[in-house]
Amino acid sequence: MKYMKTLICLVIVLALSLALSVTGYAVGATIDTSKTGSMDIYKYDLTSAEAAGAWDTGAHVSSGVYDSTVNDTLGGAVNYAIQGVQFTYLRVADISTYSAAEDDGYKTETVYGLPSGAGATQFLSALGLSYDNAHHQAESVYYFASDTLITALEKSLSSNATTTKNALESYIASNGGVTMPATDDHGHTSASDLPLGLYLVVETGVPEMVTSTTDPFLVSLPMTAIDGSGWNYNLTLYPKNNTGSPNLEKTVREAQTSTGTNSGSTNITDGYAHTATASDGDVMQYQIVSTLPTITSSASYLTTYTYVDTLSHGIGYNKGDVVIEFFRDAACTDKITSWTQTEGKYTVTYADQDNESTMTIAMTSAGLNEINTSADVYGVDGSQRGYSGCTMRITYAATVHSDASVVYGDTGNPNTVVLTWKRTNTEYFDTLRDDCHVYTYGMDLAKQFSDGAGEYAAAQFVLHNDTDNYFVQASLVDGVYYVTGHVTEQAQGTVFTPTAEGKIVVKGLENDSYSWTETATADSYVLLKEPVKVEITTAEGGTCDVCHKALLTASATVNGGAAEMTADGESVHALVPLTVVNTKGFDLPQTGSNGTWMFTVAGILLMAGAAAVIFFIVRRKSGHR
Repeated sequence: MKYMKTLICLVIVLALSLALSVTGYAVGATIDTSKTGSMDIYKYDLTSAEAAGAWDTGAHVSSGVYDSTVNDTLGGAVNYAIQGVQFTYLRVADISTYSAAEDDGYKTETVYGLPSGAGATQFLSALGLSYDNAHHQAESVYYFASDTLITALEKSLSSNATTTKNALESYIASNGGVTMPATDDHGHTSASDLPLGLYLVVETGVPEMVTSTTDPFLVSLPMTAIDGSGWNYNLTLYPKNNTGSPNLEKTVREAQTSTGTNSGSTNITDGYAHTATASDGDVMQYQIVSTLPTITSSASYLTTYTYVDTLSHGIGYNKGDVVIEFFRDAACTDKITSWTQTEGKYTVTYADQDNESTMTIAMTSAGLNEINTSADVYGVDGSQRGYSGCTMRITYAATVHSDASVVYGDTGNPNTVVLTWKRTNTEYFDTLRDDCHVYTYGMDLAKQFSDGAGEYAAAQFVLHNDTDNYFVQASLVDGVYYVTGHVTEQAQGTVFTPTAEGKIVVKGLENDSYSWTETATADSYVLLKEPVKVEITTAEGGTCDVCHKALLTASATVNGGAAEMTADGESVHALVPLTVVNTKGFDLPQTGSNGTWMFTVAGILLMAGAAAVIFFIVRRKSGHR
């Protein structure tokens, strides 16, 4: 039933025109061989029109005549015209009359004469026919009945549509086919002054949104009018295209390996998301997932498939680690193959600009050829279709910088990707865009002394990530500590010392729980009894302008109490403020003071008195009075 619909041009245009023979017609029933014919073709996006409820293809019958209902409905206020479709036509046979006595009587009917030769053999082979299927032969011309050609074309398309399309596209290209102008913004193209005969029409060039080309069809010029009143030399056709686009999604996660390489689980849901938080210095793993457009024949081959990936200036590509994988399913569980940069199937180039860096991944001719024609994947009808409808997954890694180029707070660091694709009509292209966001935060610790007299430089702290159990390493640049690494031993962690203004600003922290431990302070001041607990949490807030997915906003607590995060640049919630106060310790008498002198004298007197008592007792025991 599917192919009966797609062959409506063939069945109606050819079969109805030939159901009546040269007798039994009204005036004008005889073909005027002095005339020429013409074809007007209108292409509309019936996929979108049907989805919108504006059109029912099954209820429409093509008559070969201009239909104002079709044009007004599909080309009206909402214009469903498809611009950029190219058709190629080729006259394959003469229209002839067969008249002869046969066993069951004298017969007269219309047949089509194909001159023998390589071209005719190629055409018949594409339809699954040979000269043996001819109605009859006269000299070097083989004559075929219309129903033989109709049935053969329908059967070939039903059994292996892609192979049949490719064969007929190849035949028409190698035998002098004429390409019509691409359809205009009304979806219209035409050909005129055509010698009468049987024509093969093949869609040979399509714009990017066409996913399934029109099945090749045969047109008889002229054709019998649908009401049987005569011959129509000027045909209007409405062949159908299916349309659609690939999809695109970019996601990110913190690297799953300590080395920061682009490895780990291939599960596309394993930690990957539209948003992620990270510390400065962290390696982030990115994936770009795209379901490839449908490829039905060489006319719908992809000629361009290019990604332009952009990272915020605060994140840098690791370079040289781009891997492309192909899967039969959207979940990326049934792998077909993998490509690496050394195979020549795609190129990777990098560029740096003022506020961002870009990476362009472009399929080469070798890569496109494999995507279009690979024999590793077959369609549901058994026909070869390359990687049509399969899923392409690109992975690479990048590192968050440890400097002021990173955006801290809820503005985030957006990372976009733009996919551009073209089909055989390379003047037409389309793009898809998606992005993901990496967030990182900071803390603003204010050091104070209760009497305002302590020395800031004497205070020391270590910062521990309680969630992931590591100590923070950081580098001090222009009064700000930027996170550079994570270590498990406290001795290897950074010792944070306040600036001359009494500040410790740390930037580049992910949303986790942390502990500030004071390890030293100024003389005569009391250290903190226990660490200060800080927790940074994130929740969905706001929507991305590019992909319309949820963004993140941050909040914080200090020792369990809510702390209003402060701004940094354009980010409203960026830094967690906290204050650590050291109070004065209890005073002890100082060495050399009066108090000490008095204690010393008193001690000497007590010792002398004790000695005198002992001496007195000893003398009495010895008999001295």
